[in-house]
Amino acid sequence: MEILNNSWTIEIVSNSKNKILFDTKTSEVSIDWLSVSHPWEFEKAWILLEAKEYNNIIFYSFTIDTKHLVIISNDSFELKEEILSFFWDVDVLVIIWSKESAKIFENIEARLVVPYGPGKQTFLTTLWQHIEEVSSYKLKWEMSDDISEFVNLED
Repeated sequence: MEILNNSWTIEIVSNSKNKILFDTKTSEVSIDWLSVSHPWEFEKAWILLEAKEYNNIIFYSFTIDTKHLVIISNDSFELKEEILSFFWDVDVLVIIWSKESAKIFENIEARLVVPYGPGKQTFLTTLWQHIEEVSSYKLKWEMSDDISEFVNLED
């Protein structure tokens, strides 16, 4: 799996070259150009997606290349058990930076974290991460259960 930032769109490309596109301005997701903007469960191009609505926010959970990927585009929700159970065993977390996002990350404990948005540097600094920007990131097959890795995608 490869993760890229392509002018306001985070692109996740599977090993079989299928694409998940996440528009960071509109918070809309598409899989190979099939747009998803409401709660739904489906499979397309070997990608399993569950979109769940909670407090008028859509959360996206994918299984892609045997990895569990979650996209959080809004942090204005209360972390309660009913939504925390949706974030089970997260391998890759794509999360907007905001005041609450560090707290959300700490409760989810993802193996790989990809922050985005104008304040992503503050998010990374808050979590003591001083890493260089990269144009893309190729996900390793094996991921550590003990530590979280962070990716700083170029804007």
